[in-house]
Amino acid sequence: MWGDIAIAFLIAFMTAFMATPHTINLAKKVGAVDTPQDARRINKITMPRLGGLAVIAGFFVSIIYLLIVMTVENKIDLYQDGYIDKIIGFVLGALIIGITCFIDDVKGVPALIKLIAQIIAALVVINFGIRIDNLDIPFINLDNATPLFYTILTLFWIVGITNAMNLIDGLDGLSTGVSLISCLSLLIIFSLNASPIISIVLITALGGALCGFLPYNFNPAKTFIGDTGSNFLGYCLSIISILGIAKTYTAIVIVAPIMVLALPIFDTVFAIIRRIIHGKSLKAIIEPDAGHLHHQMLKKGFTQKQAVLILYGLSAIFGMFAIILMDSGIWKALSFAIIIVVIIAMGYKEFFKQRLLEDVTETDTENKEKLQNNEAEVEKENK
Repeated sequence: MWGDIAIAFLIAFMTAFMATPHTINLAKKVGAVDTPQDARRINKITMPRLGGLAVIAGFFVSIIYLLIVMTVENKIDLYQDGYIDKIIGFVLGALIIGITCFIDDVKGVPALIKLIAQIIAALVVINFGIRIDNLDIPFINLDNATPLFYTILTLFWIVGITNAMNLIDGLDGLSTGVSLISCLSLLIIFSLNASPIISIVLITALGGALCGFLPYNFNPAKTFIGDTGSNFLGYCLSIISILGIAKTYTAIVIVAPIMVLALPIFDTVFAIIRRIIHGKSLKAIIEPDAGHLHHQMLKKGFTQKQAVLILYGLSAIFGMFAIILMDSGIWKALSFAIIIVVIIAMGYKEFFKQRLLEDVTETDTENKEKLQNNEAEVEKENK
């Protein structure tokens, strides 16, 4: 199995890495560029934003090859548990989201239209058999829950995570890195949970594609992943997490993917609450704003790179909590969380002091350079 996992990762990595320069050229040709037009835009220069196509290419090239090879070697039976239907549904849903978001990256699409496309894609996936169909939660009796309940729950999960990854895509490499950390965490959780091999291969291929794209997307970015990429990441993570817990719907197994994706989930929930309060209507939910977590960190004085690395760290902590929860239970996971909180609390003030000193030093250096340049100009004029 691990040999197939390594192959899935490497093919996805190489494909995405080699395809990204082509997506940069394509973006410039079709006009899929991000121009800094308002306060929400962090980039100072025009940037191509079709990098998501490279991630999609890496993912599907790897998956198609692995599924064919593993079927020939009898390592996987695509007809078992209806996986062939689930894969067809997954691909159809990806096409719906991919085409809609590609048009959005090139020409722009209203937020409501994108939401409708996400809902249609989710319904297609559900119709082809990918759904949460059982829950075992302590103190809550869901034995009499109807199929409609599970359909709505699955719909909210897919659309919610798809939007969550889209909303967190605000800094160079942020959504890419957070998704990569989520992929690594889910891979470990799936291995601990004896999840279906198809979910392990899918999450590995997605992680490999993200590794291939990240060198072009990390600050200073050469290209953006775009709505095509960020929506695809959320869509994939939501569905693969369902496939990975398909055999055991216990409370801990269900909580694990939620914890792995906690950062984008919390940011999205707070965004919805914030927009409803400020906009005083449900319509305000789809209106963009500059109140996301990464925006707040920039307002606090962090650089893009600092903010992204801190958010990577938070995402990794959530992922580690989920892994410990799966491997050792709630008490060890909670003790881990308490230790992390104490460590952060102890170093928080000193960290900020050091950062402020660095900012002051950088400002003094810039002022000295400006003063020296001015003195040089005055001497030239006097001569």
